[in-house]
Amino acid sequence: MRLLLIEDDLMIGESVMDLLRAEGYAVDWVKDGEMAEHTLESQSYDLILLDLGLPKVDGLVVLRNLRARKIRTPVLIATARDALDLRVLGLNMGADDYVVKPYELAELLARIRALIRRASGRAEPVYEHMGVSIDPVTREVLVGDQPVALAAREWAILELLLARPGMVLSRKQLEEKLYSWKDEVSSNAVEVYIHGLRKKLGTHMIQNVRGVGYMVPRGTHAA
Repeated sequence: MRLLLIEDDLMIGESVMDLLRAEGYAVDWVKDGEMAEHTLESQSYDLILLDLGLPKVDGLVVLRNLRARKIRTPVLIATARDALDLRVLGLNMGADDYVVKPYELAELLARIRALIRRASGRAEPVYEHMGVSIDPVTREVLVGDQPVALAAREWAILELLLARPGMVLSRKQLEEKLYSWKDEVSSNAVEVYIHGLRKKLGTHMIQNVRGVGYMVPRGTHAA
């Protein structure tokens, strides 16, 4: 999953970046509202973590413009502005959730997971499909009742594909979800991770749609 962090406080930004990357997210970080707007015009994200008190363009303006362009990406406002009227205004302008600084990092992660889960149309915290289950909180993967160890980016690909069985994602789309601006991407990285997943989960789990990309077949889905 790829996230955009919009935060001008360097200390907070660095700690949140470290936290999110440790959780396996690809994260881009911008430090003012103007750069945020430029970034959102050219790049799509699974979630936006938005501060309000930003230089150049206020966070609420960024949010208003985002929704005016019909971009539905979940937005989690994280700000020191704790007045009730501002929280209500942010939610009414299209934010999906709100957390007030200083916040507990565990709560921040829980809210991020909940928003991403909701955006994919799921309510249940654990994904189960075709005999494979994954728990985004514990990072546990089970094939039947047997635990399987995945590398971080194998996990990320599996989570993306399991979120929407039957949806085909191209190599380019997967790369955009897996890597932030600063990451180096080798030309065959996605193929290597897909190969690893097939060895660990079974060749039936991820299908190659020739000339298009990869998908988890709809199969039998239970939650």
